[in-house]
Amino acid sequence: MDRRKFLGVGLAAFVAIVAPGTDLRAVDFRKTKPKAWEVEKTVDGIKALYGNGELKTSKKLSFKAPKLAENGGSIPITIKSSLDLESVALFQDANPRCLTCVFSVPEGAIIDYDFRIKLRQTAVVTVVGKERGTGNLYTASKEIDVSIGGCGG
Repeated sequence: MDRRKFLGVGLAAFVAIVAPGTDLRAVDFRKTKPKAWEVEKTVDGIKALYGNGELKTSKKLSFKAPKLAENGGSIPITIKSSLDLESVALFQDANPRCLTCVFSVPEGAIIDYDFRIKLRQTAVVTVVGKERGTGNLYTASKEIDVSIGGCGG
């Protein structure tokens, strides 16, 4: 059996065994929560996406970003959590829309996300995670100083 056929059969077997018990469907937050994508302020964006729940801090939700970003066009962000979260969202007040991204988290997944964002100016960046089952909201924030704006500035 050649390598490609072997890998194809292996992948098909994996999907047949694991997929039926795992819900890997992502929520389309642009359709389910369209107002959250229209607001300008983080406080309003969190309310539009998650409601009026109390925001708690926890060492089990960590957020890393540089204190100073020389280029706002590509700012590295790392989010990690050992909490059982159903979604994680990132907000900022520098750009015209505060909600930057939302991740649907499959049950039992490990949250260790690395990605990049754009900021046109210095801003506070806030991460909010919604706990599966309880609906508790956890948050972490950090101000990022931007030297050169990433949105045409």
